[in-house]
Amino acid sequence: MLYLGADHGGFELKESIKKYLDEKGIDYVDCGTHTPESIDYALIAKKTCDEIVKSKDNMGILCCGTGIGISMAANKVNGIRAACCSDYFSAKYTRLHNNANVLCMGGRVVGAGLAIELVDVFLKTGFEGGRHQRRIDQLTDIENAQK
Repeated sequence: MLYLGADHGGFELKESIKKYLDEKGIDYVDCGTHTPESIDYALIAKKTCDEIVKSKDNMGILCCGTGIGISMAANKVNGIRAACCSDYFSAKYTRLHNNANVLCMGGRVVGAGLAIELVDVFLKTGFEGGRHQRRIDQLTDIENAQK
């Protein structure tokens, strides 16, 4: 399942992404926010990422003003590999090499057209595995040592 979340700075971008997903028939769960009223990105990231980590097949898209704050918050949740991307190459290779499960973007940085391209490549690109799996395992080891 795909989970979406945004604070007030990413609300409009999330709404544009939802429209695209609806047009493509891609199922998702909107974890909020549901209005442009101010809300803290850390709360939305936690709520959304708690759902994502329930299954290894889940993925997420998070938006805030820059994409940076919400990606930092998301990466505090065990099992999340969130990447803040604003270009096609990064969105593709964070899946291929890093097996990212959350794409973060900034509503004040990325326009709706580019965001849709990034969502599309992020969702369609699989993890390459191989030598990259060793590095993902190392990230998991670091994460587990913090528990």
